[in-house]
Formats: sequence, structure tokens, C-alpha cells
Amino acid sequence: MKHLLLLLLLPNLLFGQGFVPNAPDLNLKSYMLIEPKTNTVIAESNSAGLIEPASMTKVMTAYVVADQISNDLISLDDDVLISEKAWRMGGSKMFIEVGKRVNILDLLKGIIIQSGNDASVAIAEYVGGTEAGFVDLMNSYAGAMGMSDTTFTNSTGLPSEGHLTSARDLATLTSNFMTNFPDIYALFKEKEFEYGGVTANKFNRNRLLWKDDTSDGVKTGHTSSAGYCLIGSAKRGDMRLITVVAGSDTANNSFSDTQRLLEYGFRFYATKKYFDADKEITTAKVWGGKSDNISLGVIEDISITLPRTNFKGLKVSINVKNNFQAPIKRGDKLGTLDIISNDEVVLTTDLLALNDVDAKGFFGRIWSKFVLWIMSLFGLA
Repeated sequence: MKHLLLLLLLPNLLFGQGFVPNAPDLNLKSYMLIEPKTNTVIAESNSAGLIEPASMTKVMTAYVVADQISNDLISLDDDVLISEKAWRMGGSKMFIEVGKRVNILDLLKGIIIQSGNDASVAIAEYVGGTEAGFVDLMNSYAGAMGMSDTTFTNSTGLPSEGHLTSARDLATLTSNFMTNFPDIYALFKEKEFEYGGVTANKFNRNRLLWKDDTSDGVKTGHTSSAGYCLIGSAKRGDMRLITVVAGSDTANNSFSDTQRLLEYGFRFYATKKYFDADKEITTAKVWGGKSDNISLGVIEDISITLPRTNFKGLKVSINVKNNFQAPIKRGDKLGTLDIISNDEVVLTTDLLALNDVDAKGFFGRIWSKFVLWIMSLFGLA
């Protein structure tokens, strides 16, 4: 069986030559910098190490609520009766009152913008029946997302034995939040929220929202044992980055370290779309079909993230067999495509049929199989 190997030279981008410096050296327990669209890790240190998430936990709390809303199990307009347990929660507060009713949207804002522990428990009790029931949901969602380092024991992030995660898992969670629930994610960039006329604690603790117009989230966290932590994100042009920093010694350092990571990523890396969905990349011969050829490509856009200096001279290797027999359905895997930079494969994806090819009639199929058999005897198929 002979393979057709095509080598294509991609257009050079107008990036200057030069080297990529090492990522910033940060005094943290762990950190991670990723580009979420291509799931590219740009920089990391101990990103799988276990950390206490503190109030970064509330990203998962909000994620569970967002998914419940998406599945029509609850509504933003639902009114939640505030329990005494929720009202008594210490730490950061939304200042809700026991026995009163507060709608889901306001509670989400209290969780995301004010980091309210009272709001977190109130919404957890409503969605899960009890906070413990809600925590079971949190852990189920974590498992479904592949967050293998994570175990939640509460909805707030207050210190609790076994309440642990990793920078890697928090980056995964944040990426999924942005992709799956962009409308709810948009709340993370709001700078202030005031409830019930109480002005205390109305400002979002994420100072990057004021310092950088491209920053749109995500969540701070702090306890004496966790240190100062921050999930950050910014989008410049078509490129988005997510950062997680954990275990900083001061709040100022957690913000400055996040800024350094973001600037490093945007300065020295780029994300480029190389293949459009449903656009023909190459063709393949079809035997026994009503059409002799079929278009091959991808059914989702293909982008890559690389150091800017590595885009020049990218190559594409296309590996396609030459013995496809009809019928063929759109989406059938018919080959592979490798993108190569500096003799290293940086991305591999399947080449898929972009259209259907129906089979010929009985005698046409028999003739095609006979011809294909003859060609195989001579190593031509």
C-alpha cells in the first residue's frame, strides 16, 4: 500500500529573527501560562503540584451554577432563601440577610465580584440541596474535565483538610468556563457590585481589571496557608492567555507576577490560524464511487501557538492513502496532517472527508475492485 507524501511550504510570516528568552523566574509555589484555544503551555513551574485554591474555588462554584442554568435546571431569576448557615459565613461577604430571598444573578455577582462566602453557601444549598451535595457536584464536574489533581470539600475555598487542586487544573477549569459559558464568564470582568445598599466590599479584588484594559478576569484568592493566589486572563487581538499563580507572599506580587507572565506570553508568542474549516487542503483518489476524487480537510479551524520566531519556514506533511473505496461519508478519517517547525512536529491532526461519495452500481464496484487488485500486484495501490 503506497502512501502519498506531500510537502508544502507555508507562507512565511513577517516575524523578526531572534531567540525566545526563558520565562520569568517567579518566587511562587506554582504557576502556569497557557493559550487555551490551542491548549498550549507557554510557561509553567510545578503546575501539577498540589495547592490550596482559597477563593479561586469560587470559579468552580460559578461553573456548576452556569452549567445548571444552561441545562434549564435553574434560572438566573430564581429566588434563593438565605439560610442561617449562609448568613453566618465569615471572611469575604456579600452581606445577604437570613430569611430574605436573593436571585441567582445577584448571588453569582456576589460570588464572582465580591468573593462572598455567604453567597457561595447560599447558592450551593439551593443547587445541591446542601453544601455537601453541591460539593459532590463540584467534584463530579472536576472529574469530567480531567482535573485529576483536584478535590473540593467546600464551595468557598476556606481552609479545609483535603481541599486541594493544582495550577494545571485551575487553568483547565478557566478555559472550559470561557468556552462553555461566555455570558456568565463576562461577570468576572465587572469591577464592582453593591447589594442591599452596603458599600463595603463592593470592588472586585482583581486589580488587573483597572491596570490592563485587555484583562477580563478571573479570580483572586488568599488564606494564610495558601498565600496570595490569582487566576488571570487577558485577550489581545485574536490571542487569549490564561495564567495561574499560587503562593505569592503579597497581593502586589501576585498581580505583578501575573502581569509579567502575560507580557511574556504576548510579547514572545503568537497564535495563528493555518487551516479553515471545510476548506480543501488536498484530494484523494476514490475507487468505486460516483466521483473519482474526494476533498480532504478539517471540519474545525486549525490554529497553533508558537514562539514568534518559529513561524518562519513552517512545513506541512500530508499523509494520505491511495486506495479509498466508496461509499465515503463526510467526516471519515482518510489521512493525517503534521505541522513541522525546525524539524519538530508541533501539531498532528486528522484529515477528514469534506463531502460524501456514494458508491457506483454493482458492476461499477466490481470493475473498480478488479482494477485496484491489479494495481496492488504492482505496488501501485
